[in-house]
Amino acid sequence: MVRIPFLEAANTCVLHVFRGTTPLGPPFGRGGVYHHSPPSKGGGGGTPNHRAGLHVRDGHSNRARALSRCLGALALILCCEPAPASPDDTAPLAFEVSYTPDVSPGPVSARVYVFLAEGHRPPREPRLGPDWFHPAPFFAVDAKDWKPGAPLRIDGHASGFPRSLSRLPAGPYSAQAVIRLNRDSHRIGDGEGNAFSPAVCGTLDARTGGIVSLKVNQVVSPRLFEETHRIKLVDIPSPLLSRFHGRPVRLRAAVLLPKGDRAGKLPSLYIIPGFGGDHHMARLFMRHEPLAFGKEFVRIVLDPDCATGHHAFADSALNGPRGRALLDELVPHIEAHFPVIPDADARFLTGHSSGGWSSLWLQVAYPESFAGAWSTSPDPVDFRDFSGIDLYAAGENMFRDRGGERRLIARRGSTPALFLDDFSKMEAVLGDGGQLGSFEAVFSPLDETGRPKRLWDRSTGAIDPDVASAWKAYDIRLILEQNWRTLGPKLKGKLHVYVGEKDTFFLEGAVRLLQASLVKLGSDAQVEIIPGKDHSTLLDKTFAGRLDRELSGAWSERQSGPTKP
Repeated sequence: MVRIPFLEAANTCVLHVFRGTTPLGPPFGRGGVYHHSPPSKGGGGGTPNHRAGLHVRDGHSNRARALSRCLGALALILCCEPAPASPDDTAPLAFEVSYTPDVSPGPVSARVYVFLAEGHRPPREPRLGPDWFHPAPFFAVDAKDWKPGAPLRIDGHASGFPRSLSRLPAGPYSAQAVIRLNRDSHRIGDGEGNAFSPAVCGTLDARTGGIVSLKVNQVVSPRLFEETHRIKLVDIPSPLLSRFHGRPVRLRAAVLLPKGDRAGKLPSLYIIPGFGGDHHMARLFMRHEPLAFGKEFVRIVLDPDCATGHHAFADSALNGPRGRALLDELVPHIEAHFPVIPDADARFLTGHSSGGWSSLWLQVAYPESFAGAWSTSPDPVDFRDFSGIDLYAAGENMFRDRGGERRLIARRGSTPALFLDDFSKMEAVLGDGGQLGSFEAVFSPLDETGRPKRLWDRSTGAIDPDVASAWKAYDIRLILEQNWRTLGPKLKGKLHVYVGEKDTFFLEGAVRLLQASLVKLGSDAQVEIIPGKDHSTLLDKTFAGRLDRELSGAWSERQSGPTKP
């Protein structure tokens, strides 16, 4: 058996400095990349029938430290040339992951990953993947009572995407191990408290085999929130969620104060980011013109992140009372400590993508607690068109349409971008926290093990009709139809839904059905499908100006009406 060697971190010089996560691509919705890192295409090529001489790439060092160690960078690159393997070596390719006592002094039970990036000098650390549209290979196992220093083997039997390690195409790769320890975030490679190894580079070949040793010795630091005179952090304990989960759980938000000195209190606009976003996006709402609407309000950027993905501020069997915690704990705290009017008629909602669904859900679920919702590109608001799938129709399949063709979950214009079966498989290897899995975490009842029941079979795509029926409790269109007699008067003038006609994730179909249903009900809801726009391009400077005017108009109307605060 050949153990593939690599240099120690202290002796390694790094030519390319990893910078971690970068600002979002699309406006506060599905970024197309887990943890909102930009898409990367990686390298290619490779030399088969060689054994890798792998070298550490210390991505945790700051730029100054890294540059100071780069005098030998050229030597490092030359050293990355792999050495030939022994012709007698037939041991399968595997990774052996261990961790130091600094990471955890005692045994851990956690999901453990090895992320790859193609090439020896990828544009970002492997742990910051996978990129939705260009996912590099990665592998995972669940460790139980794993002790410091003990090797954990990740080989061809581990879960792998897009295929097992034993079928990995030969070529140059960078590899990095991650231990998922944070129970309150869907983030993996950059999730606070998760642990990771330095990245190593070399040539991997499943045919010649060998073992790559990865030592996890670094922990992701807490994300710093820098307050300014206009951006303030809210971070409070949640008794409701802490009791539900049996451990401390906190509620977080960023409060954005308007420019200038304002006399008296102002209306509030609660902003819910999409999947992968959180309150750390506050500066984006200050500086990015397509997101700068509602400037006359005190804007509150909420944190919807949780271990299962995006909790949508909906009470659920798995995630707990997320909606009630917002209304009973976070909102009263903000209204007591910031210059906002403590009245439902001065409390507005907006959000995009998963945040768009959340804002509409909160308005419908708590119709008298908010004065209006402006939902853009929401996740499916009618489960008869769940990104093109009728979940209630007998015989429907998540992976194949009625004609047997593979279903898309994303497109770029008219060009296919993501197939649902591949995306489902990728999420299955990731474990908790994927976009599709987050729907089950919110909408599904629990099985006998305490896990959310699966809507679809991960191998065949077959939809479970009983689970689909249970999801009706979160079908916004259905809830409105079934309860319109009581909801209708409470929602007058409060519903505003917008989506691009070519939504990247096929979300316009459900909005069309909702639009037709609300027209039939006699609602005054504003529901529009915007020509020529997709998931990312809907929110532009012009549309932001429109939202600004509509919000200001709604507040003026509230002030002049009988419900004036």
